[in-house]
Amino acid sequence: MTSYRIEHRTTYTYESDVTGSYGLSHLRPRDLAWQSCLAHEITIEPEPADLFRHVDLYGNTMAYFHVIQPHTRLVVTSISMVDVGLNELNPEALVVPWEWTQPRLRDHDGEAWEAMDFTFPSPYVDIPPAIEDYARQSFPAGRPIGEAAVELMHRIHSDFTYRSGSTTLRTKISDLLEKRTGVCQDFAHFMLAGLRSLGLAGRYVSGYLATRPAPGKPRQAEDAASHAWAGCWIPGAGWLYLDPTNDRVIDDSHTTVAWGRDYGDVPPVKGVIFTEAKKSTMEVSVDMAEV
Repeated sequence: MTSYRIEHRTTYTYESDVTGSYGLSHLRPRDLAWQSCLAHEITIEPEPADLFRHVDLYGNTMAYFHVIQPHTRLVVTSISMVDVGLNELNPEALVVPWEWTQPRLRDHDGEAWEAMDFTFPSPYVDIPPAIEDYARQSFPAGRPIGEAAVELMHRIHSDFTYRSGSTTLRTKISDLLEKRTGVCQDFAHFMLAGLRSLGLAGRYVSGYLATRPAPGKPRQAEDAASHAWAGCWIPGAGWLYLDPTNDRVIDDSHTTVAWGRDYGDVPPVKGVIFTEAKKSTMEVSVDMAEV
């Protein structure tokens, strides 16, 4: 197990008073077989009139807040203490032919009904015909599911260039296939589209990634970041989580916060404000330190 202290701060600044702010956040790390959230707190500045927590359809912890004090600056700070290990899957399940892992074919499997929700298009993961052509190159008939999914991850990492600002939340999968640039959310969405185009279950995961500084260099707060990756359902084993941005199966440097069909289900922070301000800025900082 590796232990982390994670501080995630989101700061909104407005040019004139905001008289009401409603917010929702997914910031508490999940408790999983390989991960334990030992402590978590969230603070809002200015102090909210209401702050309460709720567990959503997918088992993620969400926090809701309502700020009624007029303000030109809103700060949402989350501090978590987490132990993270390795998500080890049954190797026998990974060598099953991929065709047999389609949830629609496994009505005898009690977990297939839950996985089915991750086989359909979703608001940020459309499934154009061209994505199936791309994915099938990694999924020839009879290939083991683990081997095929890992190769798809390798290809996405190789074929795509990480470029901040090159996409928006309105970017379609067909646009990504043509431009082949994006950020971690795009890499994850593209992989999910590929899996779902073949009838497989693909789950979007939001979390944090701890990166190690170069040898001899001190750790910087910038060595950590919010991150996103994809999960592929493996009957009898759970989910194989793959990080196409960094071309690796997730390990103890990945802290899982929430999962859903796509980014829209699990944004770190979102909300609605009442104001006459025409301009605003948002700054996000993440510090993830081993303890």
